[in-house]
Amino acid sequence: MVSAKCEAFRELHASGCFVIPNPWDVGTAKYLEQLGFKALATTSAGFAFACGLADGAVGKTEMLAHLSDMATATDLPVNADFGSAFADEPEQVARNVKECAATGVAGLSVEDATGEAASPLYEFSLAVDRIKAARTAIDESGTGVLLTARAECYLVGHPEAYSESIRRLRAYADAGADVLYAPGVTKREEMQAMVSAVAPKPVNILMSSDIGLRVADLAEMGVRRVSVGSSLARTAWTGFIKAAREIAEKGSFGGFNGATAYAELNGFFKPV
Repeated sequence: MVSAKCEAFRELHASGCFVIPNPWDVGTAKYLEQLGFKALATTSAGFAFACGLADGAVGKTEMLAHLSDMATATDLPVNADFGSAFADEPEQVARNVKECAATGVAGLSVEDATGEAASPLYEFSLAVDRIKAARTAIDESGTGVLLTARAECYLVGHPEAYSESIRRLRAYADAGADVLYAPGVTKREEMQAMVSAVAPKPVNILMSSDIGLRVADLAEMGVRRVSVGSSLARTAWTGFIKAAREIAEKGSFGGFNGATAYAELNGFFKPV
């Protein structure tokens, strides 16, 4: 049965442009919700760092539990950063995607990165078959979860990242992906070309640093969804590292200056 969250999430992708920020735990999800965002997305890196692990080192069981926690923590639709679906072959991708869809998320993404330095991307036809398998699995689940297909060409340093991303995104669109995403693109003209290449299907753009573009600029290009990946988590880590280093290296507590008051945070999380 298609949930209200899945219906709302699909509607968000029908027109306009929205930001889908990436919390890494229940507390950050709840805080982002009260800021007025319409949907949230998990971050595999942010969650891994909080667990004391590198991105990609969290196991499937732990990730599914995290996704369930995040989906139930908020009334907003949550998109799952499901990595490479914890599988190589399409058949196992399908099984894992069904498990992910059952956690209560409204969407999930499947990457084409292998995690292997010698061959960082799945071979083209296999990558397409993996998206087809994910599409079939979601359809069979009856959940209405949105499928985002990710081309990781930029992030793995592909020598022809732009053209290969376009090739893969078009194929993933034909394979049944609802949303297309090539994290790492930073040039305005390349973003615009990606939007045009898979139109009318929506495109997600990752904004992980300030490159001079605002949400209004991305909307003007036809970008439908904007995520921030691990950037919020890394920003939080930046403040923590700075304050901790000042104590360790200088014996100073100056890193606490400007910190949000205890009463404000505690009051936010207190039951009404």
